[in-house]
Parts: sequence; C-alpha cells; structure tokens
Amino acid sequence: MDLWATLAAVAIATLLIVIATEAQAQTFVTLHNFSGSEGEGPMAGLTMDGAGNLYGTAAGGSNTSCPLEGGCGTVFKLTHKNGSWILNTLYAFSGPDGANPASRVLFGPDGDLYGTTMYGGAANQGTVFKLSPPPNACVTALCPWRETVLHSFGSGNDGQQPQYGDLAFDRQGNIYGTTPYGGNAGCDGAGSCGVIYELTPSNGSWMETILYRFQGVGDGGIPFAGMIFDNAGNLYGTANTGGTEYGGVVFELSPSEGGWAETVLYNFDVLTTGQFPTGGLLADHSGNLYGATSESGIGTAGTAYELTPSNGSWTATALFGLSGYTGTLATLTMDTAGNLYGTLFLADNEVFKLTPSNGKWTQTGFSGSDGGYPSGNVIFDASGNLYTTAFTGGKYGKGVVFEITP
Repeated sequence: MDLWATLAAVAIATLLIVIATEAQAQTFVTLHNFSGSEGEGPMAGLTMDGAGNLYGTAAGGSNTSCPLEGGCGTVFKLTHKNGSWILNTLYAFSGPDGANPASRVLFGPDGDLYGTTMYGGAANQGTVFKLSPPPNACVTALCPWRETVLHSFGSGNDGQQPQYGDLAFDRQGNIYGTTPYGGNAGCDGAGSCGVIYELTPSNGSWMETILYRFQGVGDGGIPFAGMIFDNAGNLYGTANTGGTEYGGVVFELSPSEGGWAETVLYNFDVLTTGQFPTGGLLADHSGNLYGATSESGIGTAGTAYELTPSNGSWTATALFGLSGYTGTLATLTMDTAGNLYGTLFLADNEVFKLTPSNGKWTQTGFSGSDGGYPSGNVIFDASGNLYTTAFTGGKYGKGVVFEITP
C-alpha cells in the first residue's frame, strides 16, 4: 500500500464525523491545485500572516529522492498578487530532516515557523522543526527557508509520530505538543498510548521533557490533537481513547511541585456526547470549551459539545448531533459571533457552520465543486472569507487550497 492509500485508510479508520448540510449562497474558489512537484496531499489547515499570506504543509510529493514512496512533503506559502495566488515552496523535506507533515505550521514568538512531521528524523518516527527565512533578501522567485530539526522522536521512551495537532507556546517560548503513539506504556493491551512533551531551548539546542505518558485506561490515550493554554498556565486537550467508557476524555495538565499532573475533566458518553474525539479544543472568552467527537452521541456519527466550568467541575452539553458516514480531522473554529465551523473529511469540500439561537444550534454547510477529503481546520480573513485545504482532487487529483467567500 502506498503512502496516500495508507494515510487515507488511517484517517477513515479513526475519524468519522458526519453532518447533513444545507447549501449556502457562497462562492467556492480554488486558490491552488497541487501537482506533486511542489507537494501533494495537504492534510492540515492554514496559517495567515498580517499581510494576508497563507502558509501550509503538504504531506507528500516534491522530493523524488525521498526514501518514502509518495514523497516527503513540503511547507508552502501562498501570496495574493494582482488578483491571483502564487505558491512558493519554502522547504521540501528529504527524510532525515523530517517527512510527511500532517499538522499546520504556526508562527512562534520569534517570527519563525514551527511544525511537526509524522515520519522522518533520526528514528523515522517524526520530528519537531523550525523554518527560518533567509538571512538576506531574496533576488529570485525560489527562496527556500532554513530548517532546523528541534527534536527527532522515537528513541527509548519517547513519543512517536506526531500527527494533526498544533504546537503550543508558553510565555517563555517553550514548545508543547502531543504524540498519539510511543511513551512505552500499555494501551489497554494494544501498545503505547502517546505522550505530552515540552521542548525547552538550551545553549543553542532544544531539550525534550516528557510531561506525561498516557496509560490508556482511566487517564485516556492516543491524543491526536494539540493542546491549548489557560491564563494560569494549565494545558487542556483531548485523548481519542480510554476513560470510563473507553471512548476518550478531555484532560487538563497542570504544573505541580513534582512535575505535571493530569486530571480527567470529562469522560465521553456514547449516548450523549459521543466517543473518539480526534480534534482538539477551542475556548471562548468565558472559558467554555468546545469540540466534537467522531462517533455516536446524539448523532449517528458524533456530536459537537460544550464543556462549562462550574464550582471546580465541568458540565458537558451536547450541542448538535452529527449524522451520516463522513468524518473530520479538524479542531472546530469559532467566529466573533459565536458560530462554530468545521470540515468533513469524506464529503467533497464540505465546510459546516453551527449557529446558536434561542438555546438551540442549527447547521448549514457548503459543498465545493473541486477537491475532496478536506481535513484541516478553517481560518478567516478580515473580510470573513474562509480558507482551508482538501487532501485530494483538483486539476491533478493531488489536493487543493480553497477559499469560501460570504
């Protein structure tokens, strides 16, 4: 089985969220069709800078010398110029420096781009990397950035194969993330359950500390998504399995005198909030948390949920039941009006919107005419346009970047 068939099979097997949608009077625009030479199979969402340029990753393609079938992937930049979008490849992975990025790149406190790869590195179990712009002004269209591998996973009790989650930064510039595998802990008899790690700059390099190793039962296991901070420095995230019903948990990781301590805030319920959360969490200004499960709950294929803090505990509310046979990789996004947005992996360019009204949520959506299997979260520009990627389809069948205008 080649790389793309493997990635699609993994995604289909682990991510199943469905929503029946109603077409909106919106416009779908393809910004770029991947051909393979500059990358293919974008799995993650996008990041936008202050000038409106888009940055993203393609999981494969580009480097024909890559030891992995399907290519090692790229980091790219899309620039809007004279009414069109121009793609520049910032970096093409080759294997030892990382391979197959499935998460998006983010700007760190220093203005450089940071991200992860699923494979490649010293043990072929993935990397955390940094991309820095060239020290001198570019004089040609081809202007690759400089890559630094901050950490290669897979040695001893380390994590393995970081996947869809964003990295997080604290005020000191330390990096936090998850891997769904590794950690050398039993996962209910099925292998290792993943870790939470921190990378700290030290004397020109980066030192990794494993903050927590999941056991896969009461504490959860296999965290696919990244984490978010609160103002007190606690981390919040989801684990895809484990918990009292083995359907996953929402957890908090808090600093303590002896290191970091995990607290399970919520065990997913197969009858109400569903099971197997793959996307992460988002928080509103009141500290409420939002996310979605990928199966069951009040829908046949997952449920959008809200967690509300109250007197030291959390109350879960099922907001909207999802139905059908499709799925999502992405963490939800919220606009300034409190509407929630997401993508459906097995529906052609399906972007959905959940709108609160009088204590209930209604759902609308948009299906584009090009591309397929969108798996990244959506982002907005100042005009309210939505941007994300699709894993396949397009002119060459290797994925697209697209925009939905209101």
